[in-house]
Amino acid sequence: MSIAAHPALPLVAIATVGLGALAPAGPLVSLACAAVLLLAVFAAVHHAEVVAHRVGEPFGTLVLALAITVIEVALILSLMLAGGPQVGTLPRDTLFATVMIISTGVVGLCVLVGGIHHREQSFTVDGVAPALGALVALCGLTLVLPVYTTSSAEGTYTGAQLVFVGLAALALWVVFVFVQTVSHRDYFLPPASPSDQTRHAEPPSPKQAVASLALMVLALVAVVGLAKRLSPDIEGFLASVGAPRPVLGIVIALLVLLPETTAAVRAARVNRLQTSMNLALGSAMASIGLTVPAVVAASIYLQLPLLLGLQAKDQAMLLMTFLVSAITLGSGRTHVMQGAVHLVIFAAYLFLALVP
Repeated sequence: MSIAAHPALPLVAIATVGLGALAPAGPLVSLACAAVLLLAVFAAVHHAEVVAHRVGEPFGTLVLALAITVIEVALILSLMLAGGPQVGTLPRDTLFATVMIISTGVVGLCVLVGGIHHREQSFTVDGVAPALGALVALCGLTLVLPVYTTSSAEGTYTGAQLVFVGLAALALWVVFVFVQTVSHRDYFLPPASPSDQTRHAEPPSPKQAVASLALMVLALVAVVGLAKRLSPDIEGFLASVGAPRPVLGIVIALLVLLPETTAAVRAARVNRLQTSMNLALGSAMASIGLTVPAVVAASIYLQLPLLLGLQAKDQAMLLMTFLVSAITLGSGRTHVMQGAVHLVIFAAYLFLALVP
């Protein structure tokens, strides 16, 4: 049994939240909390996978996407409530990082690994195209248009505009989930593959699934508490090394997406690229469709600053990413060259974030 699968881990994480709140601040306490936070993230996703295996596709990838998004929202809101000079741009930086990591890093790695092991792979374009189209619309509404509106300062929305964008993001996500799980579910089902041994694994019993659901909730609660405890340390460390402000958003996105990336690459390796795409694009959709309304509500209710518009360099990166994604995902077949292109864009994104 792996550490993430151990049923005691979420309980240990909850206990660590309490100990971290009572213990005096110090590097050893922070390192311990960070280690338990990472383990709690893996535990939450592991138990989400157990539930996912019980309910089947595409509901399984939806469970994973929701678990990832809850963690991301918890981290963003914890850091926003902690205050500091990066509060206003943190949601923007994290959302942009999530989209770039998924669209270039996760998709590129899945396509590359799948191409190396199977030469070519296929997926259902009818399932991927709507997700990509909705993702383009969501990114345009939340990250690009604020730069060009004139009712408020550049890069920001007025209160009414924020409410509209939050509701629009939520509505698009709800429609996507309906299409994915009800009206066009077949578009998101992976084709049968003889090389896929996981398809024949015995699903967990209802009792095991319920237990995993409870442990997943405990792990997510622990993630929220530990993130709040560590938020000042994260900001202080990045400031001490002189990292640009957007790096904080990248750190949050990388932390949240690491377990899911492992699951997506594992699916691609056993020739289930459709599952990989469901995981990747579904999480990107949930990240914006659920995070934006939560952040908007917190910003309006708590009077927190919110700067959503991307700079020109980042807009260019986003445009290039979506153009390449449309080419890669438009044919329904992939090979290593397409994966390499995505990973080069991902490397450029990371490099330019550190050396703007």
